Amino acid sequence: MAAERKEQGFVFTGWHMLGVMVLFFGTIITVNLIMAWNASHSWSGLVVPNTYVASQQFNGKVAEAKALAASGIEGSLTIEGGRVAYRVVDAKGAPLVADDVSAVFKRPVDERDDFTLALQPDGQGLFTAERDIASGQWVVDIATRKDGRKVFHQTVRTVVAGGAK
Repeated sequence: MAAERKEQGFVFTGWHMLGVMVLFFGTIITVNLIMAWNASHSWSGLVVPNTYVASQQFNGKVAEAKALAASGIEGSLTIEGGRVAYRVVDAKGAPLVADDVSAVFKRPVDERDDFTLALQPDGQGLFTAERDIASGQWVVDIATRKDGRKVFHQTVRTVVAGGAK
């Protein structure tokens, strides 16, 4: 009697396992590369001393920003040739009177270059300071106060081209 060979169904071989592993790890590596590219080409965030405390203060800061935005006050920042100028006007376009205007310059992600600049009154609603600003991206946090009370707050993300090296 001759042994009769029965046809087997699908047999999972080593080549199949290799294909599964390549597809699995290839997917993970591809997703990680896409996420890394997006992270390096998008908003970089800011450095804070304690992320938990910053997260707890977030809603309060948003509410304050909405209230100040509703006031109709507007500011515009200009950085040119070693001069920082900030013009601030009220809802009717009239120059805003303020005692103290300070601008905190922050580098996204890196705090080594951060500094605070006190702007001095230089005409109706105009506040200026002389300082060479290094080129690159900056987040400028500007607080305008009158009689010790914050009347306006603005955060501007800007790029300084051709600044101090």
